[in-house]
Amino acid sequence: MNEKKVQMLEFQQRGDERGRLVVVEGESDVPFEIKRIFYIYGSDPDVIRGQHANKKTEFVLINVAGRSKVRIKDGKGNEAVFSLNRPHTGIYLPNMVWKDMYDFSGDSVLLCLASEHYDAEEYIRNYEEFEKLANQMK
Repeated sequence: MNEKKVQMLEFQQRGDERGRLVVVEGESDVPFEIKRIFYIYGSDPDVIRGQHANKKTEFVLINVAGRSKVRIKDGKGNEAVFSLNRPHTGIYLPNMVWKDMYDFSGDSVLLCLASEHYDAEEYIRNYEEFEKLANQMK
């Protein structure tokens, strides 16, 4: 993929008989300073979200409720699918990785942590353009 690798992350769970607690801190539990947080919910199982890559932004995706899948592509013929179904795990996505989120359960809440503020100019929404840029990289 990228010099920084897509990887599953597991966050420490704390709790007792009252319930569980998961803490996620930027630059510690995730490899960047968190500058933006958003979440996706209410998506039907046949809906595909994402369908883009980012020139600068890195993400961590965590299904805090329910489940979903994430298909990632590097633009060079490699792809992988990850299942997000535990609220204490997430997937780290470096920049320049194509991402599709899909197969959402009815109760899915997909939390997205981003390394950058939103900038429409750094989104690549055309896969052929992404492939061209990806293949120009090392």
